[in-house]
Amino acid sequence: MQAHFLAGKPVILTISATVITLLLQTAFVLCGFPTTLTLERAFPTNHHVELSELKDRDSLRHPRILQQASVASVVDFPVQGTYDPYRVGLYFTRVQLGSPPKEYYVQIDTGSDVLWVSCNSCKGCPRSSGLQLPIQFYDPSSSSTASLIYCSDQRCSLGTQASDSNCSGQNNQCSYTFQYGDGSGTSGFYVSDQIHLDTVSGDSTFSNASASIVFGCSMSQTGDLTKSDRAVDGIFGFGQQGLSVIAQLSSQGVAPDAFSHCLVGNGAGGGILVLGQIMEPSMVYTPLIPSQPHYNINLLSISVNGHTLSIDPSMFATSTSRGGTIIDSGTTLAYLTEEAFDPFVDAITQSVSQSVRPLISKGNQCYLVTSSTPEIFPTVSLNFAGGASMVLRPQDYLLQQNSVGGAAVWCIGFQKIRGQGITILGDLVLKDRIVVYDLGGQRIGWANYDCTKSVNVSITSSGGRSEYVNAGQISGSASLQNTRCSLILVIFVALWLQLSVVIVVFS
Repeated sequence: MQAHFLAGKPVILTISATVITLLLQTAFVLCGFPTTLTLERAFPTNHHVELSELKDRDSLRHPRILQQASVASVVDFPVQGTYDPYRVGLYFTRVQLGSPPKEYYVQIDTGSDVLWVSCNSCKGCPRSSGLQLPIQFYDPSSSSTASLIYCSDQRCSLGTQASDSNCSGQNNQCSYTFQYGDGSGTSGFYVSDQIHLDTVSGDSTFSNASASIVFGCSMSQTGDLTKSDRAVDGIFGFGQQGLSVIAQLSSQGVAPDAFSHCLVGNGAGGGILVLGQIMEPSMVYTPLIPSQPHYNINLLSISVNGHTLSIDPSMFATSTSRGGTIIDSGTTLAYLTEEAFDPFVDAITQSVSQSVRPLISKGNQCYLVTSSTPEIFPTVSLNFAGGASMVLRPQDYLLQQNSVGGAAVWCIGFQKIRGQGITILGDLVLKDRIVVYDLGGQRIGWANYDCTKSVNVSITSSGGRSEYVNAGQISGSASLQNTRCSLILVIFVALWLQLSVVIVVFS
């Protein structure tokens, strides 16, 4: 039946239709698949940790610090947790493995290469988690796409080159054993199965993809890995060796051979993590040192308030006898080789000697400051090969510990590493920056950035043309977003009913 309208009444219909269109557009933006990865805190904010405890934790982690195709999509993983310097936490993500797919929560670790998950019949594996996560065990026999990796498989020999796999025993299976500095460890065997991915293409189209990858099936865990307080289903290595998921996906043309993160530095935490290169005009790059198992870069000098410190550049070099300078987002603090540590601390102390009172607190160089903010401290510049500098604000090398008589105590967050010739730049200096790990270009880049804002991620189309995907920071928790989406849908339905009534009444 044709609708007939009284004079003037069609305006109501026009307005309603316009509002509905706008609401639909808003719903697609706000309620669609997230283009950012929101990092949520996994531990209470009132859980204070001493600087010495953070130092001890990093010292245990450091022993764990163990390559192209044209692609058309950016891969994102949902990220939760935190590595806040004052809270005990970790970053973890969720991966889908097998057919049918099952979800597994795995810790994000840039200091290792391999993705492994706990398997059924695992000895010593936690059965519950203090993170309130469901513990899941992978069973190759329950997946129709799973297959074992044997020693004759080329992929096994690829892992052997990086000490990520070995061949022993009577069953000829490709296996692994990882031992960590804190006494914990895991061992198991490799399987090949499907990983299911959420991707976004250059036209902002969201889709699902899958690829066959090799990952570890853990049959035994020891030490801290057996504890349930921070238990997850496994570890997701973000290293650059052949058995890393990044290397496998990029070689298949499924994902870019790069990943990026931008971590919020304030107490709220959060940030962005994508497989792809975040683009920013102020980005600077320095080359990765080739043939290294870690993310090694060439630090040349350190400047305090524009004055270059008298440190032999060879003290930062990567060699057979020196570990060099490593970027590691899994390390909480930052660490300087012993030859650079004292000149660095001395320069900071001298620059503020007229304004603060230096003191030693629990073996750390600290300062008693009447102000609650550290602006009186100098800026520091880490100068790298290729002309790239990383400028540190006071809050990028200081940590506020406590208060004494109404005055704040700020301590040097950098720690000294003795006898290893190694410098490690952890989250203390990496926060509030875009950091890009460009494995294809063998470089690392960074730029100061407000990580609560959206970013552009570069991808390469099948024709070799560069395109950009916008990844915007989602405010609040997932439940808040769901509430917002539900409200929009309720309003949409209400207006649609109103529109239907108008049509019926004036028909």
